[in-house]
Amino acid sequence: MAASSMGLCTVVCNINRKITTRYPRIFSLNTCHHVCRKSFGSSTQRCHSQAQIRKKSVPQQLVGVVGLEVHAQIHSNTKLFSGSQVRFSAPPNSLVSFFDASLPGALPVLNRRCVEAAVMTGLALECTINRKSLFDRKHYFYADLPAGYQITQQRLPIAVDGRLRYSHLAGRKQNQVVTKSVRIKQIQLEQDSGKSLHDDSRSQTLIDLNRAGVGLMELVMEPDLCCGEEAAAAVRELQLILQTLGTCQGNMAEGQLRVDANVSVHRPGEPLGVRTEVKNINSARFLARAIDYEIQRQMEVIGSGGTVLNETRAFDYKSGQTFPMRDKEGLQDYRFMPEPNLPPLLLYDSETAPPPQGVDPQQVVLIDAVRKTIPELPAVRRERLVDTFGLLPEHSFTLVNEDGLMDYFVGVASQTRAEPKKVIGWVIKDVLGLLKQQGLNVSQSPVSPRRLAQLLDLLEDGRVSSSAAKLVFLELWKGTGRSPAQIVEEQGLGMMDDSAEIRRICQSVIDSHPEEVRAIRTGNKKVLNKLVGLVQKETKGRADPVRVRAILEEGTS
Repeated sequence: MAASSMGLCTVVCNINRKITTRYPRIFSLNTCHHVCRKSFGSSTQRCHSQAQIRKKSVPQQLVGVVGLEVHAQIHSNTKLFSGSQVRFSAPPNSLVSFFDASLPGALPVLNRRCVEAAVMTGLALECTINRKSLFDRKHYFYADLPAGYQITQQRLPIAVDGRLRYSHLAGRKQNQVVTKSVRIKQIQLEQDSGKSLHDDSRSQTLIDLNRAGVGLMELVMEPDLCCGEEAAAAVRELQLILQTLGTCQGNMAEGQLRVDANVSVHRPGEPLGVRTEVKNINSARFLARAIDYEIQRQMEVIGSGGTVLNETRAFDYKSGQTFPMRDKEGLQDYRFMPEPNLPPLLLYDSETAPPPQGVDPQQVVLIDAVRKTIPELPAVRRERLVDTFGLLPEHSFTLVNEDGLMDYFVGVASQTRAEPKKVIGWVIKDVLGLLKQQGLNVSQSPVSPRRLAQLLDLLEDGRVSSSAAKLVFLELWKGTGRSPAQIVEEQGLGMMDDSAEIRRICQSVIDSHPEEVRAIRTGNKKVLNKLVGLVQKETKGRADPVRVRAILEEGTS
């Protein structure tokens, strides 16, 4: 039911003036960014630039320690405890049930789909799935949390003790694959809060409860990471795994995957240092920048004799800096208590499944059945690409990381006589390059795998030169529906067989470029490439470049 029909008041007026006195903690949560602006000025005035910080001397023995908390929105049609629809960018307060609005008497009903998604995610990440897990209330006051508490799993979560294995490219040429892992402490089910929209000009906050009650998986990682590059690589791999499983769409721009980073520095062998929390980062690239900046900032503070504060910070992507939101010196009491309206969540396997008599199968989740539905994970796909097609590891990363690109490559490779190593160059440089340039995804490619395979066969058979093939490809990209063979015939791009004509064109190029010929005769063989290019331009790429080079070498010797 829409919130407007329930008479919900969605405007919290003059929040700076009215709430500051009565709820000082809430003021720090909701309007801290106003205080930061007044206290610290613009983002460029808050602190030194990142470049300046990195230039300063810091104790080299200090190392960074990073732990992540990831909130993944479960891909489900309805919310975690209600039948309200889940849809991004719906009209404000149009997807709100009685329970989402916390009206008296409304009770939660657990969404089976969300439970299965959490189980599948836990299994894919090598977690132990708890046969019994519990729900708890986490109390805190926030304008877009109408109940005054969040239902989560604090005492006994659904999955524990997992591991996320991730790889990233390193080295100057980004061609070295480094594989590491990060421990996952737990995965817990919990409901999302609503959304607060701050209107600075009118000093008011608008509340949209569409997101209130949406199912989340919170993945808590141990502090096994050391820098922004590792954290970004781990999050990208997690994003790919969730998308492959279908448990989370992973669109960070829409808030479907939100990351908090806990960052500290210490000397190896000593206890971990005081940590800061960088909240709600919605991009892997920004995550890397925020963590690296925060590590450098803390090193500078310690290097100058200062003390790192236990605080929550935000990241300003424009300046590349973090800035304080609120301190965490006073431990907040969330007054956790068992959720009285939800019984323990019980899961089964094939050996402990309850008897079918008198049991609704919709109320039973079998771990073994969920395990059988897990698809091929990204790491396995990369290994298969390398083993089957002999690709370089860095190419397998590109194919798997781009949605749909691996299937596109396999489709081309299975329909052409060209070697996979030749196919990968066309797929990555030409197809993906134009897709990126025009802001398209792989499914929108004007050139189908079949058409590209046909073009590569023409090239493989020697019917077109490599430069002519590029021209044919650009014609295919226009999406006219013509085949590569038709384009070659219509535009006369087939390979030239007339040896006399090729020799005539080569001689004409030699005669019109005497300076280049003199340079070649004095030993500068690189200039020969220019003459080859001129001949190819004259022949529209139809001449065999090997044959052209041989004729030119003969004519300039």
